[in-house]
Amino acid sequence: MKYQKIIYWSASVLFAVWMLTNAYAYLTSEEAKLLCHHFGFPGYFRVELAIAKIIGVIVLLVPMIKGRWKEWAYAGFTITMISGFIAHLASGDSLLSASSAIVALAILLISYITYPNLKNSKQ
Repeated sequence: MKYQKIIYWSASVLFAVWMLTNAYAYLTSEEAKLLCHHFGFPGYFRVELAIAKIIGVIVLLVPMIKGRWKEWAYAGFTITMISGFIAHLASGDSLLSASSAIVALAILLISYITYPNLKNSKQ
């Protein structure tokens, strides 16, 4: 079980750092503003998405937050990653550019798959 705990926390922290970096860029980077404009998103959506990512990371990483809150965070991030992939492709970006969303989704899924094993075990 220790091995699964390491996998869970490694994937969760890696994903969290990725999302926090992304959220920070959405709030501060001119390049991120241009990317959102490239996708056709309104400016306020970039800020909403950054705030949602920050809240989602908190929900995923705080051990006292359990149950449906974590499930909703996983669902929200899954929708966000799939939507990001589609946004890249729909706006004419290459598959390589869009693949970062799929990599993030894979890391998230590793966290999600190993999470039930941890919550059902005696930690």
